[in-house]
Amino acid sequence: MTRRVVVTGVGMVNPMGHDVETVWKGLKEGASGVGYTTIFDASNFPTKISAEVKNWDVTKCGEKIADWEKAGRHTRFAVGAAKQAVESSGVLDSIKDPTRFGVYLGCGEGDQDFHTFTNMVVAAISSGNGDWDKSAFITKGLATLDSQREMEQDPSMPCGHLASLFNAQGPNLNCLTACAASSQAIGEARELIKRGTCDVMLSGGAHSMIHPFGVTGFNLLTALSTRNDEPTKASRPFDRERDGFVLGEGASMVVLEELEHAKARGATIFGEIIGYGTTADAFRITDTHPEGRGGIACMKMAMEDAGIGPEQVNYVNAHGTSTTVNDKVETLCCKEAFGEEWAKKIPVSSTKSMMGHLIAAAGVTEAIVCMLAIRDNVLPPTINYENPDDNCDLDYVPNVAREAKVDIALNNSFGFGGQNITLALSRFKD
Repeated sequence: MTRRVVVTGVGMVNPMGHDVETVWKGLKEGASGVGYTTIFDASNFPTKISAEVKNWDVTKCGEKIADWEKAGRHTRFAVGAAKQAVESSGVLDSIKDPTRFGVYLGCGEGDQDFHTFTNMVVAAISSGNGDWDKSAFITKGLATLDSQREMEQDPSMPCGHLASLFNAQGPNLNCLTACAASSQAIGEARELIKRGTCDVMLSGGAHSMIHPFGVTGFNLLTALSTRNDEPTKASRPFDRERDGFVLGEGASMVVLEELEHAKARGATIFGEIIGYGTTADAFRITDTHPEGRGGIACMKMAMEDAGIGPEQVNYVNAHGTSTTVNDKVETLCCKEAFGEEWAKKIPVSSTKSMMGHLIAAAGVTEAIVCMLAIRDNVLPPTINYENPDDNCDLDYVPNVAREAKVDIALNNSFGFGGQNITLALSRFKD
């Protein structure tokens, strides 16, 4: 007997809001969470804009600031989203064996201590003769680096913190497959439940790369928009004038539960994960394969796993980064995976147009958006779609949300390195 996996809890902290319903309201209204970067001084960077989480701290989820002071920014977001998800699920009282409750996340690195690092570099070159003084570099580091803050940079730290917070003694894993990470975490957490290792998994992701190292890296890759004069219009997936993505941050979490376990406790079921596809382009680190072979394969894999055909898909939440290459190739992927006829009929939108790209946390956030679209029969729009592109000729739900019957949705997450994940999500039917 196949063990079905349902979603019984959800939580979010991101640039659009601090909870699921606030975020969803903003997405339906076509609002934007993009503005000028304030976390650090970005005035000398080619990109001066980002999508930041504003006016949030751990006290909003009942935690003490002192308890999380040295944790990474992304970890604090993870705590907020996870507490929402677990509390909304009501699952904790039903867990008799904590080894049957696990955590599988897709989280990025923690805070990068740029200020201390640069002071170490200055100490190493302060002699002025052009030599590198390794001893001075190390001495300055030992005197100024905080051991706990350094430990908190490890991408696995949010997993450990959440396991401790909820006494989840089962499998504890983190994957960091770039922009596909949290979708992969959901897919693999689902597999753990399906094969009987666990009954409940807390899954999702958290990330913040809005720091000098992160922005420098993406600027060097020419991946970020430089439309600094119009922050809210900078992220424009599938638009002919797109020039890169807008960096975002945040966390989203879901409680995944084996169906019979959820039914036995009378849980409210938010939706079902019915399919999971995972592939690699095996091509280049930063370039999608021009024929979209990995993306096509994972979309087909997810549909096959779900036992559905293209005619049953009502909506696709696209990876839709607003880069020239991704949007063109993802359009091609949809045509090849669905067939030309059906691809033109299936609405596709990118909510990155409003909240920016949350990197490792993007996939789970957009998976929740898919479930909200199913719940309310509303398709969130792709805002800033003003100039059609001959290479992007699908129905992108331009600029305004749309009422439509949605029973099944696909969520695409295509990451740097060539990792591709597609999740198939459906309305729960017993």
